[in-house]
Amino acid sequence: MRNIRVLILGIFFGIILVKGQVISWFRINEMFRFEDPYMYLVIGSAVVVAAISLIVIRRLQARTIDGEAIIINKKPFTKGTVIGGVIFGLGWAITGACPGPIYAQIGSGTYLALVTFLAALTGAYLFAILRPRLIF
Repeated sequence: MRNIRVLILGIFFGIILVKGQVISWFRINEMFRFEDPYMYLVIGSAVVVAAISLIVIRRLQARTIDGEAIIINKKPFTKGTVIGGVIFGLGWAITGACPGPIYAQIGSGTYLALVTFLAALTGAYLFAILRPRLIF
C-alpha cells in the first residue's frame, strides 16, 4: 500500500513537471542562454520552499513516516563539489534534464531521455567505483 502511495505521488510530481514545462529542453536552453527568467524563477522558488522546509523540520524536530528522527548532515565544501557541479551543469545543458525530470521526460514520451537516463546511471556508477581514488 505504501509503494502505491509513493507511485501516485511520483506520477503527480511528474505531471507537475510536465505542465510547468520544467522538463522542456527549450526552456532549459532559454535559461542557459539567458533569454527567459522562467527557469530561474522556478529554481528560486524551489530554493525558498526547501529553506522553509528545513527550518520547519529542525524546529519541529520532525520524524520520518517510520518514526525515525530526521538528521540533516552538513557536507563540507570541497573542490570535488565544484568539479561535480560543473559536470552536472554540462550534462544538464546538453540533455535538458537533471536527474528528477528524466523520469518525467520518459513518461511523457520523450524516449531520447532514455539515453540521458543511461548516461546518468553510468556516471553515478563510475563515481561509486572511482570515489576512493578521487582526490577531493
